[in-house]
Amino acid sequence: MARDDADGQGWTDPTCPVARTVDLVGDRWSLLIVRDAMDGARSFTEFQQRTGIARNILTERLRKLTARGLLVQVGAPSGRRRLYELTEAGRDLFPVIVTLRQWGERHAFEPGEKHSVLVDGDGARVPDLLPVAANGTPLTSDTSSVRRPS
Repeated sequence: MARDDADGQGWTDPTCPVARTVDLVGDRWSLLIVRDAMDGARSFTEFQQRTGIARNILTERLRKLTARGLLVQVGAPSGRRRLYELTEAGRDLFPVIVTLRQWGERHAFEPGEKHSVLVDGDGARVPDLLPVAANGTPLTSDTSSVRRPS
């Protein structure tokens, strides 16, 4: 994926996938736009109303997300405006959004505080996403490591 270098800066850490991903979508508004696109938002107005983001910031984030290949613009049935759809790369962020949500459910609310809950098509709460090793055993930061390129 090409880097939109409009800011004149290179990658934070060129060999780290986490750093590169954060460079692409790590700001608050970009993640909330992707979240809302996953929840059915398509128009500029829908994104603005759902997030409360300032119009100029929303314009810039939508431009960047489109340039970075996470959203694509498509014509509206009326033909009077453009809509946004997630690309395959944008849809691939679903587990990231789910994991952020689940972390927030555990750590960003006081016990008993009300919050939204992600459910599947049958209305059942989505189970926690947990990384597992190739043999199926749970992974943690203590049981995995990063292999850096040589």
